[in-house]
Amino acid sequence: MQSGSSSSSKLERNAMEKKRRMEMKVQFSKLAFLISTEQTSKKRMPPDVLLDKATSYVKQLKENVEQLKQRKEDMAGGSMLPVLALREHMDSTLEVNLITELNKNFMLYAVIGVLEEEGADVVGASYSTVGNKIFYTIHSQVYI
Repeated sequence: MQSGSSSSSKLERNAMEKKRRMEMKVQFSKLAFLISTEQTSKKRMPPDVLLDKATSYVKQLKENVEQLKQRKEDMAGGSMLPVLALREHMDSTLEVNLITELNKNFMLYAVIGVLEEEGADVVGASYSTVGNKIFYTIHSQVYI
């Protein structure tokens, strides 16, 4: 009688193992779909290659998250530059104040060009550097 029970338990183990392999195959297919590229989507990858690509992909995502966190931190830390402020005085002068970051490529001539296109005559400009910020002041005469 023991041989009958051992053969049924062997059949159960085989069925459980087959079910486990099928489930793993489904999970590997889902993983392949998530990380597939145009080159890898046409061919089936062995599980070890798939896991290696998935690991690299997760590492890349982690780096991206860290970079985005750093950018968010930089933006929250007051680096929302450039800042532009305009002041019109009673004597028809216009003062333009700009604050930019030192390491950013800023085109002051473009701002002066806009002022001149709008009819202002630029009479002076100055700048000062404090830390990693540049403070520009442009004085212009407005003719009405």
